[in-house]
Amino acid sequence: MAVQERYDTRPFGPDITAGMGVQLLVLEVLCRVSGLGTIGWLTGCVFAVATWAVLTVALRRTWTTSFGPANRVTLARTILVGGVTALVADSFGRPVPVTVLITFAAVALVLDAVDGQVARRTKTATRLGARFDMEVDAFLILVLCVHVAIPLGAWVLSIGLMRYAFVAASWVLPWLHGDLPHSMARKAVAALQGVVLVVAGAGILPRASAVTAVAVALGLLVWSFGRDTAWLWRAGKGADRTPVPVVPERTPVGLAVTSRRAGPDR
Repeated sequence: MAVQERYDTRPFGPDITAGMGVQLLVLEVLCRVSGLGTIGWLTGCVFAVATWAVLTVALRRTWTTSFGPANRVTLARTILVGGVTALVADSFGRPVPVTVLITFAAVALVLDAVDGQVARRTKTATRLGARFDMEVDAFLILVLCVHVAIPLGAWVLSIGLMRYAFVAASWVLPWLHGDLPHSMARKAVAALQGVVLVVAGAGILPRASAVTAVAVALGLLVWSFGRDTAWLWRAGKGADRTPVPVVPERTPVGLAVTSRRAGPDR
């Protein structure tokens, strides 16, 4: 009963509900100003409801007592990603304002460096906050890949799907769950994906240049995943030979995977 009462009195509910409300308001503004169609509006609504549901369940499964300032920044980024998702979905049926789409995506990527800083400065960093931040980044990259794949080809989707394929593989290969060491190269490659996809999606480069830039980004991502996979395999083999004591508060499954794609850890 005490645990249930603690869950019921946590103050994060208004933050999530307000976030969903702002998301719906953004969609309404896009409808009136940018001509967002029915498909885009419905997609954005599904995104808002899904975000609210997943985030609520995740928070209720932790001992988090407040939503925190860093998570509010990440929630703001989520709202921008919802707008990008709605516009990309609408682009399959009608032209959409690319300037608005790219602006939303660029601001969301810039704010990726803000929420981590806020968490560290306010000493409110949590594993849940880090996971929230990383999942938002991963989904934004996937949506941008869909946008860029329309003019450049379906092969671009490999960038956005690679992280999810890695997580799926970890369900079969437990050694992929291991924690990765800090790597600036991994973070640089992760940041590069977003920058390249935004530039390519803006349509400011000739097609040949855009294809080259995205192909280079994909190649670097394959290298990064390959290097980390090899490291985890060697670490897993070493663990098989030498028992290692269980360390409390280990990184959740998939967190180490997403951290390589999501900029600064939080």
